[in-house]
Amino acid sequence: MKRLTTLALKSLSFGLAAMISFGASAAVQDDMSKDAIAKRIEPIGKVRIAGESAANEAAASGPRSGEAVFGQYCTACHTAGVMGAPKINNADDWKPRLAQGMDTVLKHAINGYNAMPPKGTCADCSEDEIKAAIEYMTAEI
Repeated sequence: MKRLTTLALKSLSFGLAAMISFGASAAVQDDMSKDAIAKRIEPIGKVRIAGESAANEAAASGPRSGEAVFGQYCTACHTAGVMGAPKINNADDWKPRLAQGMDTVLKHAINGYNAMPPKGTCADCSEDEIKAAIEYMTAEI
């Protein structure tokens, strides 16, 4: 009797395992299309070597306008004057800086100055793009 019960339990276990396996494989089959597989394994980011890819992409699309650079990288600080940043088109903020000459203002923007990080966090901006952003911020002065 004990042997019969053991045999019955093994058969039942095998049957259940087969049903679960069949059900799981049917679900897996739905997700086995080439598109579904490609979507699951696509990269979530890009690996870049300092200065290489970013410069190539920027060069391929052409230089960004001062307005575009300002809108993406500068606006957070230069709209509200965060930590003493000169506000866009505010003559009182910009005149003392511009009196030092554009070369000095550009040097400070590229290398960082006081609370401003180098290139204002736009690591892939060219010097011309940084200069264009400064000119955009001072256009109405």
